[in-house]
Amino acid sequence: MIQLTERERILRTYRRQEIDRIPMIDSAWRGTINRWHAEGMPKDVAWEDYFGFDRAIRVCPDNSPRFKKKVLEENERFRIETTKWGSTQKVFNVLDSTPEMLEFYYDTPEKWEEAKAAMYTYYDDRIPWKMLETNYPKWKAEGRFLQLVVWFGFDVAHTRLTGTENMLISMYDDPDWVTDIFDTYLNTSLGLCQRILDAGYEFDGIFWYDDMGYKGSPFFSPAAYRELLKPYHKKAVDWAHERGMVTEMHSCGYIEPLLPDVLETGVEMLNPLEVKAGMDPFKLKNLYGDRLAFHGGINAQLWDNIDLVKAEMQRIIPAMKEGGGYVFASDHSIPNSVSFENMKEIARLAHELGRY
Repeated sequence: MIQLTERERILRTYRRQEIDRIPMIDSAWRGTINRWHAEGMPKDVAWEDYFGFDRAIRVCPDNSPRFKKKVLEENERFRIETTKWGSTQKVFNVLDSTPEMLEFYYDTPEKWEEAKAAMYTYYDDRIPWKMLETNYPKWKAEGRFLQLVVWFGFDVAHTRLTGTENMLISMYDDPDWVTDIFDTYLNTSLGLCQRILDAGYEFDGIFWYDDMGYKGSPFFSPAAYRELLKPYHKKAVDWAHERGMVTEMHSCGYIEPLLPDVLETGVEMLNPLEVKAGMDPFKLKNLYGDRLAFHGGINAQLWDNIDLVKAEMQRIIPAMKEGGGYVFASDHSIPNSVSFENMKEIARLAHELGRY
């Protein structure tokens, strides 16, 4: 087979069609890229290009309530700031870390009404028009795979708007409030995405973040998912399919008990298959490989040990690529424990094992 463009390779992977090699799409921490530069990677080339990875170009319009962002405290190690979602977070200035969420302004149904009204207020700069105008022709000429990021669901609501415990309790005590949040997030995000499409920009798929699990368990039962969240996942998938786009969901943690219902939404690709949380790529492939494509599944905790990660790749990749429908990646992202030399060998082996 002739060499495919990134777009052709990725779309054919969704459909489990013949390809030249498996796509390779991952994300690297800021500190990881800085380490690679310090260890010899040229600074004038993107890391994906250097290692021969593919890219999914993602465009995410801003459906936030636009709470006033303000730095409340700052020193050499960290800053404490408010976000556009109304949360107060602690962010380390140098260390790679997930922000620590400290407080949430929109933590009651009454305050939520303020956020809801603000989210439905359109501003032209909610969409990165200038970035699209500048880059879209180049993306199309280069054969890039383009995704619209739809910002909705349990994950982005509980982590940024209400707080985790508050959201989980409310799923049982006040489900109408929770579904109103899910509904508003989805409607406002799809509305902005539609404006992009109406302006003449064509996209290949949608992508959304919805971490529904932690280590060894989902955050909620299949019944709760089925009642409260599944209808919105299905609405997003239907919206995309009606416009000729494919769909991918990113959901960290152990979510296997939810997957029979997730598949009924029609989503075509699942990411990141978090092995360290208990996900089993082989089991998922055997159970759902005829209906679902997979992206990830290489335990990121092994990438700093070249012998262990190579053994894992040799174990996972041949089985996952069989019959198509697999994108190579870590089971979340590439941490700063991964040296430049390790990454060169990981990329080389991924290309070797990924060829058809």
